[in-house]
Formats: sequence, structure tokens, C-alpha cells
Amino acid sequence: MTIKILVVDDHTVLRSGLAMLLNSQDDMEVIGEAGTAFEATALVAKLQPDVVLMDINLPDKNGMDLSAEIISVYGNIKILFLTMHDEAEYIGKVLQIGGAGYILKSAADKELLDAIRAVSRGEFVLYKGLKENVANQLMNKKQKASIQEVSLTKREADVLRLIALGYTQQEIADQLFVSIKTVESHKSNIMEKMNTKKRSDLVKYALEHDIIKVGE
Repeated sequence: MTIKILVVDDHTVLRSGLAMLLNSQDDMEVIGEAGTAFEATALVAKLQPDVVLMDINLPDKNGMDLSAEIISVYGNIKILFLTMHDEAEYIGKVLQIGGAGYILKSAADKELLDAIRAVSRGEFVLYKGLKENVANQLMNKKQKASIQEVSLTKREADVLRLIALGYTQQEIADQLFVSIKTVESHKSNIMEKMNTKKRSDLVKYALEHDIIKVGE
């Protein structure tokens, strides 16, 4: 199945380069490009993309605010942020609004392509280069946990930790020497225990309850 992608960034050259890269993949198609929030809103309604590749800095509206609006109306559309910002506060906002992932513009082509495929499958993606910085900063804030603590088995905690660190389901399966089906089963059990259907809540929980350890 082809992943339909909308690229939202105010730099024309960057949009063109991304479109060329993504369209070179057999399973991806850039169906639209937008340089402003106004254009993006219209194209989302018209084209109904599977994934929106979103920059944070847009000339007429913050990309986070725009994404929150899109998610509230089109819950099935995945928003993957592609930005130069690596501050933890942005990751926290992504989790809050239900974004599908966060990756830096400095990431290698393969990392971006893998991230798009992962979010299209419903996985949450966090660029691995950010994981230690984000875990440290968010946990050091010592914010009150927004999700009540639940009882997890050791294997469920292992799966949750890797999800929170941005690993794909295939990478988790490889790390734990189990099948993808087993990973999916553990993830489903965790979500049921937390009474949530949002994968971003899993990441938030792991950060708030120290399942991600400082220095990992």
C-alpha cells in the first residue's frame, strides 16, 4: 500500500528535495506540498493524506497548533514533525497533542524514511539522537504524572521502554528475540491496562514513571 504524504514546510527548496526523496520510494507518494498553515489546512481537507510531514516554524501559525487542529478533526492522519528543534519541551507538546513522531532535519535519509513507514503503521517515533536528552530533561522536571501507575510484567516494561526510546516494532522484536506478533500483543496489553488507545500516552507514561532511565 502506498503511503500518501503531505509535506508542510515554508522552505520551497527543502520541500522539493523531500518530495524527490519520498517519491523515489516504491511505497510512498507526495500528494501535496504546503508552505503555510492556511495552505496545509486546505490540502489536508482536500487530499486526506496518511502522513503529514510537519515543520514547527510556519509563517502564519505555529506547526504544533496547526497539528493539534488537524488531529482534532482528522484523528486517523499521522503527524510526523520534521524540525531542527531538539528541546524536550517540543517533544512534550507532541505527546500532549497526539502527534505520531518527532525527527530532526539532520537525520539521515534512511532514518526519515523508516520513521514515515513506522508512523504510517501506527507506531510512535522519536529520533534516537534525542532519546537521552529528552529523557533527562523531561524526568528532571519532576512533573506530576498524568497517567496513574499500573502493574506491568517485566516483559511489558521492557517493551514499553523500547517504545518510549523510539524503537520500531521490528527493532523491539530483534532486541528481545521475539516475534513482531508478540510485541504487538504486549503493546495491546499495556494499552488496555492504561485504558488508552494513544501510543503517545505510552511514551508519556514511560517518562513520568522512570521506565526510561537517565543516561540510556
